[in-house]
Amino acid sequence: MIETIITTNKANPMVDPVMHIWGWPVALYLFLGGLTAGLMVLAGWLALKERGREKFPAIFRIFPLAPVFISAGMLLLFVDLDYKVHVWRFFTAFRPTSPMSWGSWILLLVYPASILFILATLRGSFPRFVAFLEKGGLPGRTWGALAPVVAFAQSHVRLWARAVIGCGVLLGMYTGILLGSLAARPFWNSPLLPPLFLVSGISVALALVALFSARGEESRFYLRLDMGLVTAEVTLLLIFVIGLLSSSQAQVQSATLILGGPYSAPFWVLVVGMGLALPLLLEFLELRGMDVPAFLASALVILGGLALRFVLLAAGQASTWPGRY
Repeated sequence: MIETIITTNKANPMVDPVMHIWGWPVALYLFLGGLTAGLMVLAGWLALKERGREKFPAIFRIFPLAPVFISAGMLLLFVDLDYKVHVWRFFTAFRPTSPMSWGSWILLLVYPASILFILATLRGSFPRFVAFLEKGGLPGRTWGALAPVVAFAQSHVRLWARAVIGCGVLLGMYTGILLGSLAARPFWNSPLLPPLFLVSGISVALALVALFSARGEESRFYLRLDMGLVTAEVTLLLIFVIGLLSSSQAQVQSATLILGGPYSAPFWVLVVGMGLALPLLLEFLELRGMDVPAFLASALVILGGLALRFVLLAAGQASTWPGRY
């Protein structure tokens, strides 16, 4: 009976050694979703910080890209769907026990929170653009309709800042919760995935902002903050691996995928080495006054965050339970 089921499902290890259902579009979505979550958490936190919008303007100039990033990610998810005509069903029902259902509604909440926060900080971030709009840059009726909304948003900056922080935390963690809930993949069965994805997303967002920030107090603040985030990410990754090795036989076996298995080189070279350890060293040297290319550490952190999603997604799908076949 078991062999019949295996044959009809084409889950024979001699025929299909690994069944990859989620490909590169999902990995890119995980990256873009983490980046959006990181931008939301950072921008909201700095908006609540005393004189944060004056001292750290780069994040508020980059933040309007957040809805663009998450829209691109959702488009990738749509491309990955087999039954695209049924996509609307995700948003017509809510199942409290389904992480995917939570994710669908969290994605919807991201848009109003982000847009209201953009409107609330628009005048301080893009004063010339606002002046252009007020002087007739848009047809009078259009700006007349938008002006009350902008005024309402600006009068509740701290409220929208808290809203984007909350939505950012939920967005950054839910993908880790979703993967961790898939019990058939022991590599993902870890409570550390949600905080790992969140910390990595904030670190990637900070690296992106640092690329466009001017050298000085703001740049040094970003460097110090990113060093702390990278250190936290390295710690979470090490605990994640140790957790796999000290758990069930299935998780110990799944850990070999990155400990001598096919994903060892990408994980230890691209993610840990080039994406975390090397940027941490470069940021430390830059803070000590050494002449280090300003873009290098940030670019490596971004590439490392992308590699992390690809490796975790692929290794998780390759993992299985011993004796399954």
